[in-house]
Amino acid sequence: MPVYFLRRVLAAIPVMLVVAVFVFLLLRLTPGDPAAVLAGDMATPEQLEQIRASLGLNDPLYVQFLRWMGDLLRGDFGTSLISNQPVLDLVADRMWPTIWIALITITLSVIVAVPMGVVAAWKHRSWIDHLVMTFSVLGFSIPVFVIGYLLIKLFALDLGLLPVQGYVAPSEDLPGFAARAVLPALTLASIYIALIARMTRASLLDVLGEDYVRTARAKGLAERRVLFRHALRNAAVPVMTVIGTGFALLISGVVVTESVYNIPGLGRLTVDSIFARDYPVIQALILLTSGIYVLVNLAIDLSYSFLDPRIRY
Repeated sequence: MPVYFLRRVLAAIPVMLVVAVFVFLLLRLTPGDPAAVLAGDMATPEQLEQIRASLGLNDPLYVQFLRWMGDLLRGDFGTSLISNQPVLDLVADRMWPTIWIALITITLSVIVAVPMGVVAAWKHRSWIDHLVMTFSVLGFSIPVFVIGYLLIKLFALDLGLLPVQGYVAPSEDLPGFAARAVLPALTLASIYIALIARMTRASLLDVLGEDYVRTARAKGLAERRVLFRHALRNAAVPVMTVIGTGFALLISGVVVTESVYNIPGLGRLTVDSIFARDYPVIQALILLTSGIYVLVNLAIDLSYSFLDPRIRY
């Protein structure tokens, strides 16, 4: 396994390099001028030219790319063109709200969805199974912003139980953080519960007819032990893949949910940076997202051997 781990890490290097080249060219070749955003509507052509020269935007693309790559190798992601803050500091400030919401969402989703999927597979073609599948279809079909606004209206406006929007760090006000994290987590969890429950049900149905499951039942083992210890463990590989991919997606920033609940996370930062043509921030965010996906996929692959001893690297 150590050799496999090292090989996967080394294989990620060319992947990240391709992503860096693609992101750099995509941003430079799409319409828009960050100098115009910085200068404002009343800027003269001479002022725009001075700003472009100071930012190095008049240099050839290969010169800009090599300069950017040299800074990356030194751990310097540049300075935001809009806020004039170091990009790493800006991303670090916005990362924690997204991480906290993602952790709460994925934890809630797994706790609720896995038992739902197990029960649906156990009671296959019963009313419980149909109820779980109906919820799954609704979870996929209803747009996330609709769910968000419905939850705000019910729990915040009508019942007055929770705040409407905003974010407070848990280190500053833990009860306030918990109150403000409930609605965003429920909004996102509605999608992931549907996805994980559906995948758990489908995977479990594939293994419930296997010989080792029938043998476990013939030995007189309790049905709960048969389902969760024998069947679910062998059906957990695709479920773990869905959970890991969903967590990576949450960490990369959920734009709509963060906008609905006014959460200053990576999703909001991404949208603001794109509108402002803030090249250094956009590049750093996309590289960060790509790195997260690479690490999460590696962690998922390594977890397979623990879930299924038949898998060896």
